[in-house]
Amino acid sequence: MLELLSAITALALVMLAFWLLADSDDDNSGGGLMEPSLVPIPVRERRR
Repeated sequence: MLELLSAITALALVMLAFWLLADSDDDNSGGGLMEPSLVPIPVRERRR
């Protein structure tokens, strides 16, 4: 029983480490969410 609990704990720790070390979406490594592109907004030069 102790071996089973040790194996489950080790597997859980490995999975937790992988999840924490995986690429986040705020770095520039190509994965995750992309920043929105800025689109110019037309502005009127004269008041009506």
